[in-house]
Amino acid sequence: MVSVSIMPCTAKKEEILRPESSTNGKQDIDYVLTTTELIGMIRKAGIRFENLEIEATDMPFGIGSGAGVIFGVTGGVTEAVLRRLREGHNRVEMEKIKFSGVRGEEGLKEVEFDYNGRTIRAAVVSGLGNANNLMKRIQKGEVQYDFVEVMACRRGCIMGGGQPVPVDPESRIARSKGIYDTDINTQIKKSNENPLVQSLYDGLLKGKTHELLHRNFEAAGK
Repeated sequence: MVSVSIMPCTAKKEEILRPESSTNGKQDIDYVLTTTELIGMIRKAGIRFENLEIEATDMPFGIGSGAGVIFGVTGGVTEAVLRRLREGHNRVEMEKIKFSGVRGEEGLKEVEFDYNGRTIRAAVVSGLGNANNLMKRIQKGEVQYDFVEVMACRRGCIMGGGQPVPVDPESRIARSKGIYDTDINTQIKKSNENPLVQSLYDGLLKGKTHELLHRNFEAAGK
C-alpha cells in the first residue's frame, strides 16, 4: 500500500519526514501533494471532470460529517468541538454555536459558551504571528482559556501555502462559503456520529488510537 495525502499545506511535505510521523520505524505517509500540484497534474493529463462518469467514493471515505468539513476554515475545529459538547441536534443550539463568534476572518477570536452551567472560554487564532502573541499573553497570565485552536495560515487551510495563488478577497470569500455550504448539505453534523469513523475506532483503531493517531512533536533542528 502507498499512502498519498493531498494537502493545502506545504509544511506537510516536511512533517511526514519527521521521526514523530513514523510508527515502528516506518513512515506513516509516503507522499504529500499540494492541491496546486494536483491541479497541475490533472491539467497536464488532460482530465476534464465534466466528461467523467459519476462514481461513488471508495469506502471508508464515502461518508463525511459537516464538522469534519469545516476544519478547513479558521474556527472550524472549535465549532466542531462545541457541537460535540451539545447533546442532540437542536437547530437553535446549532445556530447559537454558529453565531457565537467562532466564524470570521479575524486573526484572533475569543468565544464564550455555556456548557451545563459552566462558561467555556476558547480562543481561535490563525497566522503564526498572531499565535506567538497569544502564547506570550497566556504565559504572562494575562488571559486564560479552556481551549485554544491554532492554524498556521491566516484564515485557515483555505489559504494554505499549497493552495492556488494569487487570491483576491472574492476568492477568499468563495472558499469559505464553499466550506460552509458543504456543511449545510451534510446529514451528519458531528464528527463522532459518523458511522464509518465509529467503525474504525471499534475495529482497526481499537486500542491503537494513541499509537497511530496522536503525535507529540519535539523542536526540530535547523
